[in-house]
Amino acid sequence: MVLDAEIKAQLNQYLQLLEGDLVLKVSAGNDEVSKEMQALTEELASMSPRITVENTQLKRTPSFSVNRTDEESGITFAGVPLGHEFTSLVLALLQVSGRAPKADQSMIDQIKSITGGYHFETYVSLSCHNCPDVVQALNMMSVLNPNITHTMIDGAAYKEEAENNNVMAVPSVFMNGEFFSGGRMTLEEIVGKISDGPAPEEFTDKDPFDVLVIGGGPAGASAAIYAARKGIRTGIVAERFGGQVLDTMSIENFISVKQTEGPKFVASLEEHVKDYNIDVMNLQRVQGIEKNELFEVELDHGGVLKSKSVIVSTGARWRQLGVPGEEEFKNKGVAYCPHCDGPLFEGKDVAVIGGGNSGVEAAIDLAGIVKNVSVLEFGSELKADEVLQERLNSLPNVTVHTNAQTTEITGEDNVEGLTYVDRETGEEKQIELDGVFVQIGLLPNTEWMDNSVERTRTGEVVVDKHSATSVPGLFAAGDCTDSPFNQIIISMGDGANAALGAFDYLIRN
Repeated sequence: MVLDAEIKAQLNQYLQLLEGDLVLKVSAGNDEVSKEMQALTEELASMSPRITVENTQLKRTPSFSVNRTDEESGITFAGVPLGHEFTSLVLALLQVSGRAPKADQSMIDQIKSITGGYHFETYVSLSCHNCPDVVQALNMMSVLNPNITHTMIDGAAYKEEAENNNVMAVPSVFMNGEFFSGGRMTLEEIVGKISDGPAPEEFTDKDPFDVLVIGGGPAGASAAIYAARKGIRTGIVAERFGGQVLDTMSIENFISVKQTEGPKFVASLEEHVKDYNIDVMNLQRVQGIEKNELFEVELDHGGVLKSKSVIVSTGARWRQLGVPGEEEFKNKGVAYCPHCDGPLFEGKDVAVIGGGNSGVEAAIDLAGIVKNVSVLEFGSELKADEVLQERLNSLPNVTVHTNAQTTEITGEDNVEGLTYVDRETGEEKQIELDGVFVQIGLLPNTEWMDNSVERTRTGEVVVDKHSATSVPGLFAAGDCTDSPFNQIIISMGDGANAALGAFDYLIRN
């Protein structure tokens, strides 16, 4: 038995929702993954009279496809979709059986209208919390459009294949045999890359907003909801709704919610926003803002949005080292998410750059997977909490280097080493390794703003107690501001404060 009793009970409820008969076509060998996969598919068949199993030969062994009895769906799982991917399997079963996917009708219509052949393959790790969103999006597209197929590939089950394709970060998506994209992507982002998006005129022709929120993370969502509740015309324009929280593994400090994961939290935010009359413009990058009679917000495709007031909540991103080799080896050994990419470095040597809480937590997590971890801290001592340092120092396969200034990441096709300078002695040193995890803090996403808005030396927008900036009518909230602490709960409070500040500005002006 592959599934435990609790999961089996939950699955049984979902299988009652199947709307048509399914055939699981299984390509199995004598290896352990094949045996586990065969056991899983047979267990699924034993739980529902609508599911049958058929042995066949697919492109990869072990793998299985989920099909209707009369046609291929285009969905294949190369490996055993358990862990974070179990939900992907359940949704594939439901959607292939005929149950309508949960997506806006406009998005469904856009997917159905895509022409040309698109054969996607996604390398995942079963511990990756970002991978399921990509897998589920591509599976849905395969169900809706016969021109699209998708195969989920477990990188651990197909280690040699993943290495041959230089897959050193997940999810890694290939389209028609060529690398397509890496990292977490939403359904809208994927569709946007292979189909035409809305014309610039669609944005320029919109009526002016009372409040326009730039950024769709916790601060932006909170600001938009508070503004909409005042009954004023509200819009959100965001490059990626959810922002950095989408890449967060576990959230345990959002009061009243004991534990959740970033993507689940963002889904709840999006659902709450949709309860209000808020114009959400996702996948739109802002490149400038100018104040005339109204604020004019320019998008990178040339469209312009107008508003009486604006709230900037563009958040922050992982700070990069800015050394030679970092950009060249991104997703080829240079990584920023130990939870997602750690399993790909099993049994290998890696480095973690940064001795704060994030860096030390990453090193502790990685130590249980990799051969050796080298922690490099620029300062004279680690900055992480004492309890984390104690745990780190107890691990036999971790080496800490303080006063270490990383100067280069080296290699040919992939990362092979790292060079640093000992800041005490001035001596240059090298470490041979296979991966580098950068954990040196955050950088505010404000480089698109001009000098009319007061910012700190590091780019944070300076705000007062009403979240107002140096420009009347322009407010800011969350991690892009000079707020002393970067926390989800603080960002949401900042967003609410900014919305109330903007409303007060509107009624006084």
